[in-house]
Amino acid sequence: MKNIAGKTIDEWTGAHPVIGEMMKAEEVFWVNPAYGPVGEAETGLSIDDMKDAEARLRRFAPYIATVFPETEPSGGIIESPLKEIPEMKKWLEQEAGVRIPGQLMLKCDSHLPISGSVKARGGIYEVLKHAEDLALGHGLLNESDDYSVLAEPRFLEFFSRYSITVGSTGNLGLSIGIMSAKMGFRVTVHMSSDAKEWKKNMLREKGVNVVEHPDDYSKAVEEGRRQSEADPDDHFVDDENSKTLFFGYSVAAMRLKKQLEEQGIEIGEERPLFVYLPCGVGGGPGGIAFGLKQVFGDHVHCFFAEPTHAPCMLLGLVTGKHDKVSVQDFGLDNKTDADGLAVGRPSGFVGNVMERLLAGSFTVGDERLYRLLAKMSELEGIRLEPSALAGVPGAVHVAESGFEAAFRPGMKDRMDHAVHIAWATGGGMVPDDVMESYIERGRE
Repeated sequence: MKNIAGKTIDEWTGAHPVIGEMMKAEEVFWVNPAYGPVGEAETGLSIDDMKDAEARLRRFAPYIATVFPETEPSGGIIESPLKEIPEMKKWLEQEAGVRIPGQLMLKCDSHLPISGSVKARGGIYEVLKHAEDLALGHGLLNESDDYSVLAEPRFLEFFSRYSITVGSTGNLGLSIGIMSAKMGFRVTVHMSSDAKEWKKNMLREKGVNVVEHPDDYSKAVEEGRRQSEADPDDHFVDDENSKTLFFGYSVAAMRLKKQLEEQGIEIGEERPLFVYLPCGVGGGPGGIAFGLKQVFGDHVHCFFAEPTHAPCMLLGLVTGKHDKVSVQDFGLDNKTDADGLAVGRPSGFVGNVMERLLAGSFTVGDERLYRLLAKMSELEGIRLEPSALAGVPGAVHVAESGFEAAFRPGMKDRMDHAVHIAWATGGGMVPDDVMESYIERGRE
């Protein structure tokens, strides 16, 4: 019988029945048995790295405002709205036959400026950090300078001597490609077979070299890494292992705290926060969840959401083997219309960091994603791509499971004050005709 990371399929499913359900591509909800107080989680990472990332983004704000005029109103800070979605909450309650206590909100990273997805956080940040390292290292820039000088032709010429490479299912490629090309870098994006055609076309229009692969995400990353290693002037953006990407994403937590306070919401003992994050390889949701745990401590509970056909992070966490197992090992095909989440093997780095910080995970089928997409458009007027809806059922799962009673005794009486946030990860750049086809499918 086939052996997977030291055990047979029967041994894995016997020890963890949820794996048997996942192998049938069923929707599951899993609470992490290792979830514990944030002070007991040894990650080897620091809040100081988050603060460093936030300071760097502030240094770059004048440059961003100069080259991307749409960010001028925010002073070059790349941020997204936080919106309450009461009609969607009512519909979810009716659909599931369960009351969701507290507020349901949507963090609209789907509409982040420049590249219209959560990847604008980490992806753009990694390009900026690399550019800063090069400019500082060559004596062309000081940290005390007004960084808008980076828009001058001399910097475009300087950066054109260097290249940047990334492997992507779509949204990270858009963020890296758009930002790198704007700064003058030569940039290559290796795209997997599930990447949407419109994303490839948009990158090519920006002058990005797009290399298409007939295989999945892992192969695109592998090929990108191989190409980059052959060029000493090339920087490879490693979605699976990059701490720079990770800390770029983590900055979202400090920004969210400010947004909540501006709406009169103070998270604490009496007002717990639940956050539901769509997850592919894990870098984006892992960085955000890490940041949230640093900012809100034990008052925030983060859950990852993955497609039923590609629950790579959940398999890695349940087995404890992280990147040593893939969805294909367990008979799943990694085929999903949630293209940003179509990943067969998770980041081992992120899996290890999240072992004790993540409250749990759940999976969502494609048909449900489309239905949620159509309802979000109809009821709230917010248009998202399929993968961005993955976190929306999270509040239903928490309500149905009695998470607060079974797993966090003492919280039950405070749930009416709870805040649930579904993190919308993409959709702002989807062409109108493509979006209409998504909505039509959801209505059907």
